[in-house]
Amino acid sequence: EGLRVWYDEFELRLGDSLRRKIDAGLAKSRFGVVVLSHAFFAKNWPQYELDGLVTREMTGEQVILPLWHRITKSEVIAKSPSLADKVARSTADFTVEELASEIADVIKNPR
Repeated sequence: EGLRVWYDEFELRLGDSLRRKIDAGLAKSRFGVVVLSHAFFAKNWPQYELDGLVTREMTGEQVILPLWHRITKSEVIAKSPSLADKVARSTADFTVEELASEIADVIKNPR
C-alpha cells in the first residue's frame, strides 16, 4: 500500500534499548495498528505500547486502529471496555488484503 511501517522485529537490533526504541517508534507514528488477542492481553510489552497510544489519543487524535484476532467482543470488553468501544475489524471476517486496504485508506485519508 506504499506506507512506511515501524515494526519492532524489523527495527530492533542487538543491544538496543527496547523501551527507547518503542517510544521512538510510537512518537514518530501517526497511527498504531493494535492486534487485540489473548496473547496481546497476556504480555506486558504490548500493554506498554498501548498505554503510549492511549496517551496520544487523550489529546483528541485518532491513533489506535484495532484488529481483533481470535477474540470476541465480550472477551475484549472483559479485558478493556474502552477498547471494545472502538470500531474494530476481526481477522475472522476479513482477509489480510482487505484489512491492509482499509488500514491504508484510514491512514491516507484521515478525518
